[in-house]
Amino acid sequence: MAVHAQQKETATPVQIRAVLHDPVHPTAKLFYTDNAGTVVPLNFRPQDLTAALFTLPVNGSLVLYDKAAIDPKNPAASLAASVKLPPNLRRALVVVVPAPTGEKPAYRMLVIDDSEKAFPAGESRVLPLIGVETAIQAGEHRLPVHPGKITRVPPVMKRNEYNMAQTNFYYKQGEAWVPFTERQLQFLDACRRIFIIHATPGALQPSVTTIVDTMPALPPK
Repeated sequence: MAVHAQQKETATPVQIRAVLHDPVHPTAKLFYTDNAGTVVPLNFRPQDLTAALFTLPVNGSLVLYDKAAIDPKNPAASLAASVKLPPNLRRALVVVVPAPTGEKPAYRMLVIDDSEKAFPAGESRVLPLIGVETAIQAGEHRLPVHPGKITRVPPVMKRNEYNMAQTNFYYKQGEAWVPFTERQLQFLDACRRIFIIHATPGALQPSVTTIVDTMPALPPK
């Protein structure tokens, strides 16, 4: 389905790479508008970012649908997720998460600026999906992670000969910090990580899902 000509003339395509984070229902049939104005499937990869895609924003928002056949008189009926894009954003990493049970639309999106300046190689980002204070220790870095805020983690320099560094996550219980994930991870200059802190139904403590983005190697000069 093609969008209205006016939208095609005024909207500038945005490059996105998306990942679906839904531990309970890890697959979803969602659709986006490509740069030709056609609604096409968004082919997610399990716990990985998609290939680079180009989409047309709708009134400054990134929009996903739950079907390809959109009623032009009532597009909201097919709305699966929508998020306002920051001005001048041209490349984005998009984390698609389920909305709370019973809420519409069925999904929400978290947007990370994917430009080289905003998210350089070697850095990480922490996305908390829970409402309690958490924290990360990654090598030499000890950083608070506040609910609703994306936390920047600088490159980890305190690594062993295998580029491994201790990486721990904590949540606050009363006045105490309680570890819920403790492990060693490999940090490379050519990789970026997205840590998603979340809770699954019935769990007694949070969990962490890690998305690793390997930057493409540059050709030799």
